[in-house]
Amino acid sequence: MAVFSCDNPTYLCRMLTISQRGLAMPASPIRKLVPFAEQAKKKGTHVFHLNIGQPDIETPAAVLNAVRNSDFKVLEYSHSAGNESYRKKLVGYYASVGIHVTPQQIIITTGGSEAILFGFMSCLDPGDEVIIPEPFYANYNGFAVAAGVNVVPVTSFIKDGFALPPIEAFREKITSKTKAIVICNPNNPTGYAYTKAEMEALGKIIKEHNLYLFADEAYREFTYDGNQFSAMHLQDVDDHVILMDTISKRYSACGGRIGAFVTKNQQVLDAAMKFAQARLSPPSFAQIAGEAACDLPANYFETTKAEYQKRRDLVVRRLNAMEGVFCPNPGGAFYAMASLPIDDSDKFCQWLLESFSLNGSTIMLAPATGFYGTAGLGKQEVRLAYVLNTGDLEKAMDCLEQALKEYPGKV
Repeated sequence: MAVFSCDNPTYLCRMLTISQRGLAMPASPIRKLVPFAEQAKKKGTHVFHLNIGQPDIETPAAVLNAVRNSDFKVLEYSHSAGNESYRKKLVGYYASVGIHVTPQQIIITTGGSEAILFGFMSCLDPGDEVIIPEPFYANYNGFAVAAGVNVVPVTSFIKDGFALPPIEAFREKITSKTKAIVICNPNNPTGYAYTKAEMEALGKIIKEHNLYLFADEAYREFTYDGNQFSAMHLQDVDDHVILMDTISKRYSACGGRIGAFVTKNQQVLDAAMKFAQARLSPPSFAQIAGEAACDLPANYFETTKAEYQKRRDLVVRRLNAMEGVFCPNPGGAFYAMASLPIDDSDKFCQWLLESFSLNGSTIMLAPATGFYGTAGLGKQEVRLAYVLNTGDLEKAMDCLEQALKEYPGKV
């Protein structure tokens, strides 16, 4: 509703407006269908949520108990970089995966989201460009808008399993405004795990063109064929690499909102610290949880990883058995992208919630259009998060298979 301010006759009447930044801020493609899901539930329809990366695996009891049993008289601010005890624990965790840093090279953040924003705000100016392989995590768009940065997509293709585009495709996108490349490894939304050779190719190009490499490694532990190759394993580019991390998916602690900003570039650390100081400190209880997570047994991830791999195999097998459907086998994370014989993924995903049910149930998916920066791409693709138990995943796949037979926009 328009609001006018005319109390002072010496000033012209003017309408209150929101900022161009506010207008440009994209809505979440992952959450935009929530109202339709809520309406479906009100009608009594059970919704299988494969639209969002919210694992059903329990948060480790030791992590929750560390918070429950915390004993202090005052809930104080922590250091703006986070509790030193937690940062020291993280040094040990990173060393276990071949990343060697000091506590002073880590800033604890409010989720991985704040780590991404700190990176953009510390390294980039308004109007600068970042190159990101698409499809990409949709919220990169939001962080870019907040920082005044322009996202330049370079397209990967489902027929190639969403492998890294040829390095020449990156070179073609580089301009005088290009300041960084963003990589998510393993990838959200595709589940693709970038190889050592692909990461080394990126290492060469960032060194050659003097670019930053922002590395989102939220799904590091969930790499199914071999070990994840971190951007911080690259040689001779220490000042170029900024690691953005989180406990959300690693320990099934999404609501903890605790992450980490890690780099060996002291100038970048100094700049990021000023942003950290401006927001005072990261959440205290979540730091306690994160510190306890570092003490979990070394084999903790074996069971979790095996469970996700079992779910992946089920979903990929069921999808590729459906007529007209193709789903490449993702090498990591807990997402799969599939092409469907449909006219429009946004319409299809809304139709699933508004007009379809099988035995009182339906399925909620994320339209792939929101993960592409290039207009028109992803209209026949969806992302599925295999975060439910295998029994529910079988039922969800039954729903999808039947829905594709009934959907009026099938092609």
